[in-house]
Amino acid sequence: MPVTVEFMRRIAEAAAAETLPRFRQQNAVSNKEASGFDPVTEADREAERAICAVINAEFPEHGILGEEHGTVNATSSHVWVIDPIDGTRAYISGLPVWGTLVGLTVDGDAVAGMMSQPFTGELFYADASGAYYEGPGGSRKLATRKTTSLAEATMFTTTPALFKGGQRALYDRLEQQVRLARYGTDCYAFAMVAAGNADIAIDPGLQPYDIVALIPIIEKAGGIVTTFSGGPAEKGGDIIAAATPELHAAAMAIMNG
Repeated sequence: MPVTVEFMRRIAEAAAAETLPRFRQQNAVSNKEASGFDPVTEADREAERAICAVINAEFPEHGILGEEHGTVNATSSHVWVIDPIDGTRAYISGLPVWGTLVGLTVDGDAVAGMMSQPFTGELFYADASGAYYEGPGGSRKLATRKTTSLAEATMFTTTPALFKGGQRALYDRLEQQVRLARYGTDCYAFAMVAAGNADIAIDPGLQPYDIVALIPIIEKAGGIVTTFSGGPAEKGGDIIAAATPELHAAAMAIMNG
């Protein structure tokens, strides 16, 4: 059975029923790291359970890789990759730039995905036919901008502090080349590239659940998303997405020294 937008909407609604009532409330926050700060909330855990329930009811033979509850049926050719709240730091800070990410891989390739932001009422999704947006202002097909020059590009990253060692100097060089750099938008950054509002999104050290859902949205909109070395992004790592092949190549050249 193919993945339909109706099914993606059901996933988004199930997740929103757990995340929205807890957003901008004084909820308990746990830290997943012994050193440092990697927050997780009840909303993360309950939203992932709700998403899994919808998937299991429709596709019981499929595998699931979730950020909070681990992997089930990992040997299946079809695996759903879930981040119930991408941008938990934004979520616990009351900023509406988090999103629910759910992507489907078939034999390791990302073929469908969605990013839902229920507070703003937005859904970005991709299937075999293309990439689409639903939300304020109406529905439309997504298309990246045609920017080819770094000097004309808008670029997002979560924070330059994530770039460690020699990577930081390379990132700083890239930022100096673009017209505008903005920070702190997590999955929203990649959605904005697909939507034609930004030109580059770059983040090091991503996990599969941070990026799999966004890959088909960007690619079906006309963009490019790979690791810094040009490899597939499905397994995570140091990831760069760009609106055009030319812009992707220019950014990659800088990030590879």
